[in-house]
Amino acid sequence: MKRLLILTVGVALAGVACGTAASDAVDASPVSGNGAAATRPRAAYRDVTIPAGTTLPLTLTSSVSSDTSAVEDAVTADLSRPITIDGRDVLPAGARLSGVVTAVDGSGRVKGRAMVAFRFTSLRTENMRYDVQTASLSPTAPATKGEDATKIGIGAGAGAIIGGLLGGKDGAAKGAIVGGGAGTGVVLATKGKELRLGPGADVTTHLTVPLVVRVPRS
Repeated sequence: MKRLLILTVGVALAGVACGTAASDAVDASPVSGNGAAATRPRAAYRDVTIPAGTTLPLTLTSSVSSDTSAVEDAVTADLSRPITIDGRDVLPAGARLSGVVTAVDGSGRVKGRAMVAFRFTSLRTENMRYDVQTASLSPTAPATKGEDATKIGIGAGAGAIIGGLLGGKDGAAKGAIVGGGAGTGVVLATKGKELRLGPGADVTTHLTVPLVVRVPRS
């Protein structure tokens, strides 16, 4: 009887010991190498919103041209300086933007000025890619009105000289009219300058909708 009582008490004590060990395994907090309780790590990144209207200074890394580009052709550019929010860089210089040509207009006769329109639709930085919406860029070739006027003037002067040689003052007057017409004809037959932008050209656009980017926590 005494032996049975001792055995029963021993079994009970063993059960209590096992229960305590199990409880300790579940409730124990992880510990670091030096025995201190480890804290739950913070998220490594945080989301930052870049507001609509933010200027994006860019340097083209591809070419666009009014005489060779077509609608839907790819266009790429890099940020030429970081984008900063609250004093911290959230997009680094060199971040790559990709987009497409949206319109092309070659140089025309007299009034036509060449133009290429394009916009950017995505941005990649490190291992992140974002959809973006930017304002369309539509650079236009410089006007040639001054050159056209010079051509017309040369045509009229040459006509006056020829008319004067042929028939005196009256001939000079007629020659001026013919010469002026000839000069205008030269302008009508001559196209204006084409627009060509190559890698390294600086352009500027801006966000039309806010962009949320993920940045490392400091």
